[in-house]
Amino acid sequence: MQWEVLGVQLWAVFIGLCHGVTVTQKERFKTIQAGTQMDIIACEHDDSSYLVNHWYWQELNIAFPIEDEDDDKIVGGYTCQKHSVPYQVSLNVGQHICGGSILNNQWIVSAAHCSNSRIQVRLGEHSLTKDDGSEQYIDAVKIILHPKYNPRTWDNDIMLIKLSKPATLNSRVSAIRLPSSCPSTGAVCLVSGWGNTLSSGIHYPDLLQCLDVPVLSQSECIGSYKGKITNNMFCAGYLEGGKDSCQCDSGGPVVCNGELQGIVSWGIGCALKGFPGVYTKVCNYVSWIQETIRSN
Repeated sequence: MQWEVLGVQLWAVFIGLCHGVTVTQKERFKTIQAGTQMDIIACEHDDSSYLVNHWYWQELNIAFPIEDEDDDKIVGGYTCQKHSVPYQVSLNVGQHICGGSILNNQWIVSAAHCSNSRIQVRLGEHSLTKDDGSEQYIDAVKIILHPKYNPRTWDNDIMLIKLSKPATLNSRVSAIRLPSSCPSTGAVCLVSGWGNTLSSGIHYPDLLQCLDVPVLSQSECIGSYKGKITNNMFCAGYLEGGKDSCQCDSGGPVVCNGELQGIVSWGIGCALKGFPGVYTKVCNYVSWIQETIRSN
């Protein structure tokens, strides 16, 4: 029996799976068996079996039959116009793992769950595989997680990265403004990243993807994720499903009216009905960001 890692539903904690699996066709799973000692879920379908390690498996359907005929729908709406998101960066540890946003020529903000001891920040990217001369690759010299970050609840899912040398800011590498107020319900925001583009299966794009999403009310957000939404989170997207951020979009920007309002944080599945994307509410951290940059 051959065991492989399967793309999971609660995707925030699985950044190491990016580009690790390629799924070329829809899978119909017939058996789900939950392990009791190692938090393992074994999923079997007609051709082979898959193994998933997850400490939150009790709350998830890691693999399940999809009856929707449109289960190969694209999650990230469209390919961004080249260099139209100049504040977007890729966090790289030998491969892309997360996104991030440029705050100034030496500081990046991302999600705390993207933390890694050997991050290289890639600025000015559009294609992850083809250089066009606008790229700047700079190692991280300091990684600062929010002191109250909780990896089990994803509360305070934010971190700052100091670059080992200043980036050269230009039309293709530029900073995004911090918010002057919190996001309003109904505001349409731009989410971007190189994350998974399939709601059922795995496909990671080479070109940066963009998606326009509305901010949902806090009551809608809480109703979708009962007991899991804190005051430091907000939801954006579509309750009917079909469009969402996904694995490896983590840490990337949610920009509303030219301000960085959100950081891609977590969600159950990708583009599933009733489960919109959950984002770190940046407006709650402006003082922490400014004070941390000043003192470091």
